[in-house]
Amino acid sequence: MGYKQINLKLPPDYTPEQLRHKIAQTLHINEFSFQITHKSLDARKKNFIHWEIRLLVRSPEIKGGEPEKQPALEIPYKKRKQKAIVVGSGPAGFFAAFVLQKAGLQTTLIERGTEIEKRSREIEHFEKTATFHPKSNYAFGEGGAGTFSDGKLTSRSKRISLERQFILKSYVDAGAPEEILYLAHPHLGTDKLRKIVKNLRHSFENLGGQLLFETQMTDLNIKDGRVLAIETETGTLDADYFILATGHSAFETYRLLIRKGVGFHTKNFAIGSRMEHPQELINRAQWGVKQLKGVKAAEYRLTSPGIEGHPVYSFCMCPGGVVVPATAYENTNIVNGMSRYLRNGNFANAACVAALNLNQMLRREVSAPEALDWLEKLEQNFYRYTSGYAAPFCSIKDFISQKITSANNQTSYPMGIVQAPLWELLPSEISRAMRKGLTDFIRKMKGFEEGNLLGLESKTSAPIQADRDKNGRCSGFENLYIVGEGSGYAGGIVSSAADGIKAAMNILSR
Repeated sequence: MGYKQINLKLPPDYTPEQLRHKIAQTLHINEFSFQITHKSLDARKKNFIHWEIRLLVRSPEIKGGEPEKQPALEIPYKKRKQKAIVVGSGPAGFFAAFVLQKAGLQTTLIERGTEIEKRSREIEHFEKTATFHPKSNYAFGEGGAGTFSDGKLTSRSKRISLERQFILKSYVDAGAPEEILYLAHPHLGTDKLRKIVKNLRHSFENLGGQLLFETQMTDLNIKDGRVLAIETETGTLDADYFILATGHSAFETYRLLIRKGVGFHTKNFAIGSRMEHPQELINRAQWGVKQLKGVKAAEYRLTSPGIEGHPVYSFCMCPGGVVVPATAYENTNIVNGMSRYLRNGNFANAACVAALNLNQMLRREVSAPEALDWLEKLEQNFYRYTSGYAAPFCSIKDFISQKITSANNQTSYPMGIVQAPLWELLPSEISRAMRKGLTDFIRKMKGFEEGNLLGLESKTSAPIQADRDKNGRCSGFENLYIVGEGSGYAGGIVSSAADGIKAAMNILSR
């Protein structure tokens, strides 16, 4: 039995029979098995849109041995008396706890929010009644903010190949489609993620891990640079190691940590609004047709140099998705995007954000608490403008011209939209950069000016970053780690999960 790696080009709607025929024709063999190792859509030429597929083909008709076995993440197991507490059940927190429990530590994972079933019900109730649930919303609860998103599994982080492989394999074991192992731009959608995080929870508990919902950390007991225990609403929890993966929205946790001596500094981040278009418009712009059989929905990624050191780019594009009220606190108003696995909704949405550095924008050295205050005030201003969770909006044309005219008020946003001068609600530097960026986007994509801008997009990444080492350990602390998006060193599902794994592996190596 030998093997050979080949690359094929196939139409978007190819069938399994066509794939097998193409393999046989290319290699001149009849008996074989195969494994897809990479698959990406090439849509650069609208008259020749096709899949680029890399395969590993095995056959007795091919000379040679088996391919070299790929390395895997090695989690050393042994019975241990040490205990670990992980705070936050998003990707970073869950995978840190999962690895520690697999290695034999007694691991407790605490989550301020609710389990996924209750969380889903209360989010639905919020959208119907505007009754906000502080522990069960788009930001907090089992699985973290990413559970109610498009579920993208791409990452630009380097040197995380072993961690990435472990993460994706864990998702597949929990019910994810195997395609995420080889697609160039894999995603799960919120519907699959909700089932997957529940199955992962069961796997963690079956290993002996403990998961406590509706348990918020309220304080830390520290002595001589070592955390002895954490205080929660339900009591004190002690351990040998503590990993904090509380996410970028937990502002009161940031403030607690700063008071307790954990170092943070400001970092570059980005804010803006969410763009929304009919999905068919994006399909036609990208493919030349309103639908492409074999592909769910067209995506885009747009960039612009912007102005005055504020580059502008699209972020978290959700094909066939919905815009959602992603606020973490009752008196703030922000938006985000979400889509299901099939990406079959009527609208496409993506953030249009401009990068900023608060030190440069405010022309002074800004402390971490001041950065949190600045961003929180902006989120509260959007809430005050509509007196609730309706999203202020305007057309892309009006934003560029800074003049309100009649606008198309069709939207996927569930809590209503109110026409508003968004360019006045955003900082002036950001508005100017976004106007330039949107003008560039219009030149790149036909019909792009027909979309709307909605609300405030303020959670592309954390505005502050922890002082920590490369393994996630907080500077000046012996046994305290901060990981994931809340640390300021990761963004998205995969890079956050990998950050949590690295912290866990560092603990295991000590």
